[in-house]
Formats: sequence, structure tokens, C-alpha cells
Amino acid sequence: MRNGEIKRVLVKFSGEAMAGANGFGIDSEILRYIAGEIKLLVENNIEVGIVIGGGNIIRGVTASAGGIIRRTSGDYMGMLATVINAVAMQEALEHIGLDVRVQSALEIKEICESYIYRKAIRHLEKGRIVIFGAGTGNPFFTTDTAATLRAVEIGADMIIKATKVDGVYTKDPNKFEDAKKLDVLSYDEAMQEHIKVMDDTAIALAKDNRLPIVVCNMFREKNLLEIIRDNAGICSIVK
Repeated sequence: MRNGEIKRVLVKFSGEAMAGANGFGIDSEILRYIAGEIKLLVENNIEVGIVIGGGNIIRGVTASAGGIIRRTSGDYMGMLATVINAVAMQEALEHIGLDVRVQSALEIKEICESYIYRKAIRHLEKGRIVIFGAGTGNPFFTTDTAATLRAVEIGADMIIKATKVDGVYTKDPNKFEDAKKLDVLSYDEAMQEHIKVMDDTAIALAKDNRLPIVVCNMFREKNLLEIIRDNAGICSIVK
């Protein structure tokens, strides 16, 4: 964080959210909505990196559960799904006049750049949005871990996990009426209490690098901007 001001962020979107009510594939209205929210950040001089999961297309763990597909192959399939989402998001952002680059941890030179962190930082400094695809490029790592890794590498001031709920709860608020929202919790509490903020590898990496994790509702309009600029957004913070 530079002089107390949040200047650069990494926003992590779940692949499932991209599917909307369909539960599968990519919903163009969701793309349009997310693009609008990201545009607000850029217009306020915030440098933005993005990671999107691939669960709306395929999840590596699920693909390998039947025993036919090996876990490593399933995970690579999942990485390719994140690249599909990244390209779709790039198109939505460019459609509204934003400058975007997709960088992939797997070399797919016909459609995107390969990930080079110095080049990514240069793009951000020039006001371009950078979407990081293909996870870490290695099997057995989630996109949560990939998002945290990229956030650390590019020197982000925080990582925002944009979800369907407005923060971290003691239980699933959609299933339990007595679920309580936690406004602030420590990295250790998130890991020891097995609160599903991110996987433990991602949280441990954030802890080691003192990277705040903000969990918020992506479908609350202007929430991302309010969190970053006014500290007024509805969210939970792990720090």
C-alpha cells in the first residue's frame, strides 16, 4: 500500500459466477456487468489484475473423480478453462474501451501472452488491465493460490475475492439462518477454524507477504470501488 492509498489490486472471480443462472458456460450479461465494475476502478486510477476460475467449464478435481482422467490431466483441463474465461473477459472489457492483456502460465502464443511478471507490471503501470490465465501453470494448485501468487508478484495492495455473498460467515448463510458474518479475522483464524475463505496454501502465502484478503459480493454494484476508495463497501477482511 503506497502512502496509505490502495493503488493496485488483484480481483479474483470464481468461474461459477461467470455462468449466471445457467450454471454452466459464460453468461454475456455477467461479463457485461463485471466489465462495468472493473471500468469504475480504472476510471479511478486503480491498476487492476484479474484471475478467473474455470469451474463454469470444468474443474480438475471433479474431472478426475471418476478415475478415468488423471488428476494432472484434469488440472490442465481446468487451466485451459480459465484461459477461455480470460479471453471472454478480455473481449467484454475491450468492448467498453478498456486496454487489456491476457497472460497465460501455459504458452498459448496464438491467443495471449505468456506470463512474465515484469511485463505484467509494465502493462499495469501503463493503465492496462492484466488478466492472468492458466493458474500457476502447475497441477495440484487452485486458482485461489494462483491469484494470491500473482498478487504478491505484481505487488498488489490487496487481493479481492469477489463472490456471491457479502463476506465471510461462520456457516453457509444460504443454508443456516444462524450464520454470523465476520467483519475481520486473522490469517491464523481462517486456517485454524477451517473457514472457507481460500484454500490454506493461498492464505499462508498471503500471511507470509502481509497481503490483505477482502471477500465481497461481486453482484453489489460499485462494491469493489467503495471497498478500495471509501472503505465503505460491504465485505470481510482477512489480515
